[in-house]
Amino acid sequence: MKVIIDTNALMIPVQFNVDIFEELRRLGYDIHLVPTAVINELNILIKNLKGSDRTAAKVARAMIDRCEIIQADGHADDVILNLATDLAASVLTNDIGLRKRLEKRDIPVICLRQKNRLEILP
Repeated sequence: MKVIIDTNALMIPVQFNVDIFEELRRLGYDIHLVPTAVINELNILIKNLKGSDRTAAKVARAMIDRCEIIQADGHADDVILNLATDLAASVLTNDIGLRKRLEKRDIPVICLRQKNRLEILP
């Protein structure tokens, strides 16, 4: 199954010490997609953040090597919403605003639960 990974989700391993790729495998997701809009967002965060948040963004940028990159630029949330619809993919995100938009379109959402595991929202 396909999953699109949002910027904040790529930062989960550093911020919460959760292996998102192992958790996604456990949930049955074996195709990990990252749009270029997310990569652009990470590059901006690396430039602008400091301390542990900057480290999390740098690690997230390095983890993209484990994903399939999709050429799709623009506002990351809009790009993710459109790609999820077009590709019939789920989305891994902790962004509440994006989650609500995805749920309105009946797109499966995966998020961090209890700061230690990923879960597919009903």
